[in-house]
Amino acid sequence: MNSILVAFSSAAVSTILGTMASIGVNWYKFKGKKFIQTLTYLPMVLPEVIIGISMVIFFSGIHLPLGLFTVFAAHTTFCLPFVFLMVNARLDEFDFSIVEAAHDLGATEKQTMFKVVVPAIMPGILSGFLMAVTMSLEDFVITFFVSGPGSTTLPLYVYSMIRFGVSPVINSLSVIMIIFTCSIAFLCRKGLKGFAAGH
Repeated sequence: MNSILVAFSSAAVSTILGTMASIGVNWYKFKGKKFIQTLTYLPMVLPEVIIGISMVIFFSGIHLPLGLFTVFAAHTTFCLPFVFLMVNARLDEFDFSIVEAAHDLGATEKQTMFKVVVPAIMPGILSGFLMAVTMSLEDFVITFFVSGPGSTTLPLYVYSMIRFGVSPVINSLSVIMIIFTCSIAFLCRKGLKGFAAGH
C-alpha cells in the first residue's frame, strides 16, 4: 500500500508540474530558460546514490523527519524530468496553428489550454504519468536513503526478505508484478490507440 500510495501520488504531482513546465519552457521566452532545460536532465544523469544522499542532507537541514512524505517528495523530484521530456517530445510535434484557430473562434486562454492543447498532448502526458509510476514503484536506492519508520515500500521489503534467502513469496510476487505490468501496458496501448483514432 505504501508503494502504491507513493507511486500514484508522486506520479500525479510530477505529471502536473512536468506538463506545466514543459509547456512554459517550450512556448515562452524568459531569462534562465536554457538553465532550466539543463537542470531538468540532472536527476536522470546523476547516480541515484548521489540523489539519495543529497535528499537526506536536505531533509535533515530543514529538520523534516524521514517518513512517507519524504519518500513522496524524493520520488516526485526524481520522476519530474521524465514527465517533462515525454511531454516536451509531444509538444515538438504540436501544430501551433490550432491554438491560433481556437483564439480566432473566440476561445479564452483557459479554454484553449484545456480543450485544445491538453487533449492534443494527452498521449505524452499519459506516457509521462505511466513512466513516473513505474520509476517510483521500482526505485530502491533513493527510497532506501529517504524512508523512515512506517514508510517501507515494496522494493525495501523484498530486499529485507532476500537477505535471509529467496522464498516462494518473492517468486509469487514477481509473477504477479509481471502479469500486472503487462496487463497495464496492454490496456494502455489499446486505450491510446482508441484515443488517437477518436481524434
